[in-house]
Amino acid sequence: MTLKKKRRLYILLTAMLGLGAATVLVLTAFQDNLVFFYSPTDLKQRPTGTRAFRLGGMVEKGSVAREPGTPTVRFTVTDFKNTQPVIYTGVLPDLFREGQGVVAEGRIRPDGLFEAREVLAKHDEKYMPPEVSDALKRAGGPETGGQHAVSTLKPK
Repeated sequence: MTLKKKRRLYILLTAMLGLGAATVLVLTAFQDNLVFFYSPTDLKQRPTGTRAFRLGGMVEKGSVAREPGTPTVRFTVTDFKNTQPVIYTGVLPDLFREGQGVVAEGRIRPDGLFEAREVLAKHDEKYMPPEVSDALKRAGGPETGGQHAVSTLKPK
């Protein structure tokens, strides 16, 4: 093998190694940013571990409780088959209320409580996040037709 061929081989191997490293870094970045959607029934069937995910369904009537003197709110999300208790500290969207669709992003704590870091609420009775609508259909609960839209408000 001549010196010129060896140099080309080294350059090719170095380029392939660089491309492989870049691919691994990109896939790792995508993995960290993936956020899955679960309904309360999905949570019972598939544990999520410590990964962040979105929990969606309807806010159960009579479940909203505010902790006095703090911006912390506890409520229950239901898909009319199962329920999941949620705790959120921050300002809720103006459209958040009992009996309305909601999507909360966060993690399950070791005690089984879902700790939300962001809460999304639907606009009105004709609008529902597509994930919530699909989850309610799968669970056999009532769903709302129409287009899908979500209002967001993140805590500061």
